[in-house]
Amino acid sequence: MTAKKATEDIDAGEAEIILRVYEAGYHIVPTVAEGDVEKVVGTIRSEIEKLGGTFISEGAPSLMKLSYGMDKREGEKHIAYDRSYFGWLKFEAGTQSAALLTNALKLNPSILRSIVFKTLREDTRAKFKAPQLREVKRSDVIKSSVRKAPEASEKEAVSEVDLEKALETLTKE
Repeated sequence: MTAKKATEDIDAGEAEIILRVYEAGYHIVPTVAEGDVEKVVGTIRSEIEKLGGTFISEGAPSLMKLSYGMDKREGEKHIAYDRSYFGWLKFEAGTQSAALLTNALKLNPSILRSIVFKTLREDTRAKFKAPQLREVKRSDVIKSSVRKAPEASEKEAVSEVDLEKALETLTKE
């Protein structure tokens, strides 16, 4: 292959945009009012649209307790948070979009922490699977390791006089 043809192939590849599916997970600081959370998510959506992305699915942010405290630098202070609004967006965009969106999320003062990663278009969330119960037919015998109680015929009959004596001794003070 000649050097001129290789250069033409590289130029043609640069003009072609490769689309991939990404997911962006984010924590919004809890100091944002509950009504303003949607505005913060709107800024994330507009950033994705600006990068030429199209949305696939979304998980609306909800307030949650964090497993551990997260620090955010605000001015000269570090503020620790134990709660945040967590949400996610799945979108399709060009390969350069992931890095640009990551930088935009880092610069947003309302975002506590975020991550952007490549994923699949299909739904990849874990499904809850109900435990299966074992069916037992009435004709089946359930074996147990518990010793059987002696039959009534094997026990000695107790007279009423013996019962009265036993009750008297128990109820005496």
